Amino acid sequence: MSTQRIHHKGNPDGPTLLLVQAHPDTPDVWDPVVELLADRYRIVRADTGEFAAALDAAAGRSTSGVHVVARGRASAAVWQHLTLSGASERVASLTSAPTTANAARLRRFADGLGRLAKRTPATGGGVVDIPVQVVLAPGGGSPRGRFHDDVTAKAPRLWRREVKAGHATAHVLARSLTQLVDHLDGAPAARELLRAEVGRPRAAFGDTLVAVTGAASGIGRETALAFAREGADIAISDVDAAGLEETARLVAAEGAQAFTYIVDVAEPDAVESFADQLCAEHGVPDIVVNNAGVGHAGFFLDTPAQEYDRVLDINFGGVVNGCRSFGKRLRDRGVGGHIVNVASMASYTPVNVMNAYCTSKAAVFMFSDCLRAELDSYGIGLTTVCPGIIGTNIVNTTRFSLPDERSYDTETIRRRARRAFSVRRVGPDKVAKAIVAAVKSNKPVRPVTTEAYLVYGAAHAAPQAMRSAARGGNIM
Repeated sequence: MSTQRIHHKGNPDGPTLLLVQAHPDTPDVWDPVVELLADRYRIVRADTGEFAAALDAAAGRSTSGVHVVARGRASAAVWQHLTLSGASERVASLTSAPTTANAARLRRFADGLGRLAKRTPATGGGVVDIPVQVVLAPGGGSPRGRFHDDVTAKAPRLWRREVKAGHATAHVLARSLTQLVDHLDGAPAARELLRAEVGRPRAAFGDTLVAVTGAASGIGRETALAFAREGADIAISDVDAAGLEETARLVAAEGAQAFTYIVDVAEPDAVESFADQLCAEHGVPDIVVNNAGVGHAGFFLDTPAQEYDRVLDINFGGVVNGCRSFGKRLRDRGVGGHIVNVASMASYTPVNVMNAYCTSKAAVFMFSDCLRAELDSYGIGLTTVCPGIIGTNIVNTTRFSLPDERSYDTETIRRRARRAFSVRRVGPDKVAKAIVAAVKSNKPVRPVTTEAYLVYGAAHAAPQAMRSAARGGNIM
């Protein structure tokens, strides 16, 4: 058979990839992937008509088997060849690559497998005991019917992924191949590869990495624990080293891994360094919870500019910094994810003595609404969580801006606020459970506690009543 249409490129000493396309595709269709992989792999490109000859040539120079990657109609053709010819002994893995016409590709692959099932003997024919990986194009959804049944039955070692952002298709495919090849060569499976394995027993968030800021106590700590109980590994950050270590101990007691980082979320460079380090050490987190925040009370005219800016920098700036640093990495990764921004009932509840705090949380709310629309096209969800009156240590750390002649009243006011919070007897674990549930359902906005829901409705139905009530919010 002629080998004029078999193309060779890449590292001659690396593992062998055989990329197979079908008419009307040409070898050029693989160029974006080849560019990403050529330094490491020996790459052979061939049309389906030359597959047998290309496999013979590639296998002859490979000591560890050939990793076959097929696109479109070539997936079914390659599968049929492997099941009927016994050539699977020379193949280390088969990956079905995504195309823009994903639905048509699935139908063609399914039809090919269906025809194959009718042609092969009943005594075990058609089973190919090689690792099979299916990478679906954006909008591929869940493969069902003949495709799912046949591939699952005939490929007992199966991985399935879906590209969420079309611009990242080549990068997702290259990363998928690298993770699978490395694992088959003996490396521990990457978290992303584990999550893609079909039939692998896992909890709701098993093989998932969750990053939580402000995790040294309160809502952040409880959120870390809630995700850990659901199977996730947790990256936790805070400025409180001692509290962070205690959270890590509690996460480990739940059977999950905890990775700790000291980070001031108000500093953009610090958050960017945190994201760099975390992603280099453990991969891009699948879920990011921007929770870090501080409390503040005091009339605006009594609040120094520096204090006002501090509240905005932490409560709003921390969310912006986290979304910028992790959002772009989730986008570039191309397989979706979720961001949770913790706002507050105060984001839609004007209170005359909580100007800085309410403003910072209202900014988080609107920022999140805008960003949600932007991230949707990349398959990234975003939830704004609005807790009501929750019993955390925020009252103990809240700063009060008082006139000089009343500075001695700070602790009296703190005790008054503490009593008000204790009446509700709602702990941060309730918020953590709401966050986990909201991520599962991709809920855009999630008030927490009865008063948060009631005020959310009132803010939309009777805004003037809310403005009038704001004048009476004087715990000072």
